[in-house]
Amino acid sequence: MISQKIQKALQGSSAIRAMFVEGNELAARVGRENVYDFSLGNPATPAPAALNEAIKQLVDETDPLVLHGYMDNAGYPDVRQAVAENLNKRFGTAFTSRNIVMTVGAAGGLNIIFKTILDPGDEVIVFAPYFGEYKSYAANFDAEVVEVAPDFETFQPDLMAFEKAINEKTKAVIVNTPNNPTGVIYHEETMKKMAEILEKKEKEIGHEIYLISDEPYREIVYDGNQEDFLTKYYRNTIVGYSFSKSLSLPGERIGYVVVPDEVENADQVIDGIVVSNRTLGFVNAPSLLQKAVAKCLDEKTNLAFYDENRKMLYEGLQKLGFHCIKPEGAFYMWVKSPDADEEKFVAAGKKYNIIMVKGSAFGCAGYVRLAYCVSHETVKNALTAFEKLAEDYGLYTE
Repeated sequence: MISQKIQKALQGSSAIRAMFVEGNELAARVGRENVYDFSLGNPATPAPAALNEAIKQLVDETDPLVLHGYMDNAGYPDVRQAVAENLNKRFGTAFTSRNIVMTVGAAGGLNIIFKTILDPGDEVIVFAPYFGEYKSYAANFDAEVVEVAPDFETFQPDLMAFEKAINEKTKAVIVNTPNNPTGVIYHEETMKKMAEILEKKEKEIGHEIYLISDEPYREIVYDGNQEDFLTKYYRNTIVGYSFSKSLSLPGERIGYVVVPDEVENADQVIDGIVVSNRTLGFVNAPSLLQKAVAKCLDEKTNLAFYDENRKMLYEGLQKLGFHCIKPEGAFYMWVKSPDADEEKFVAAGKKYNIIMVKGSAFGCAGYVRLAYCVSHETVKNALTAFEKLAEDYGLYTE
C-alpha cells in the first residue's frame, strides 16, 4: 500500500496537468490545429541560438568525463561565480559564488529551501492566486500553507490581511512576481510595506521569517516595467530562479538559489541548502546545462512574441465582454468567469475546444487562467471560439 500522504496527493492532482492531458486527448480526436490549449505554461519560442551553440561547443570541446561528471553539490564554482557576477552587474548586489547554489529548476530550489528551513507544523504564507504546487512542496516537509487573499481590484497582496496571518508558526512567505497566474507585478510600495511588516513581526515573535522570492518570470516584463530583485527590500530574503522561461528550456530543469550574506545565519542556511540538494536526491544540478547557461546569462527569450500574444488576446477578450487583468509580466491572462461557478465556464469552453484552467487551482475561485505561450495562430483562431462562448453568456452580440 502506498503512503497516506501520497494517497492524499493523488486525490488533489494538478488541475493544470489534468487540463493539459485533456487538451492532448482532444487534439488526438479533432486535430491539434483545432484545439486552443491555454493550459500549460510551456514556452512557445525556441531557446536562443546562443544556447544551442554553447551546448554544441561544450560537447565538442570538453572532456566528457569532466562535462558529465560529478561536481560540488552546490554546482560548478565557475558557474556560480558567473551567476553572481551577472546579478551584481544587473542589480548592484555584491554576491560571490558562495551565495549561489545551482539547482534542478526553481521547483528543486524551493524544495531544498523548504527542507532547510521548515519543521513539521510550520506555516508558509502564500498570496492568492498562487502556483498550486507550493502546497505540495510545503506538505513534503509536513508544513502548512496559509493563503492570504488579494486586493481584487489590483491583485496586489492585501497587506492588512497579510499582517493578521502572521503568527508564531510562520516560518516563510512566498512571493512570485511577475505572478503566475495573474501576470501582475508587485509594486515597489507593496514590497516596501511587506518588508516593514515582516521586520516588525520578526521582533514580535522572536524568530526569522524568510521571504522566498520565486522568480521564473523575472525577465518576462512588458510596457517598460523593470526587472526587480527583491533582496534589496528585506534582509531575510532567499531567491529561487529558473531558466525554464527566460531561455525556453523547461524540460532541462536548471536554476539557482541565492542566499545573501545579510540573511540571518547565512552560512548555516547555505550549507543546509547544499546538503538538502544532496539528501533529497537531486545531488547536483545537471552538469552540461550548468556550463551552458553560464555562457548565456545575458540571453533572453523572444519577449516580442509573447507581447504580441498578450495584446491580441487581451484586446480581443475585452472587446467580447470578458473582464481580464492586463498582464504586466509572465505569459498568463487572468479572466473573470462570467459564470458564478468557474468550473462550468471551463466546461463550456471545451464545447468550442478551448482549454482553460480553473481559478480555484490557484486558490482563487471565480476566475480562469489562460497561458498565452502558444502560437500567434492559436490566439487568433481562439478568439473566434471565444466569441461563440461570449454569445452563450450574453456578453457579446454583433
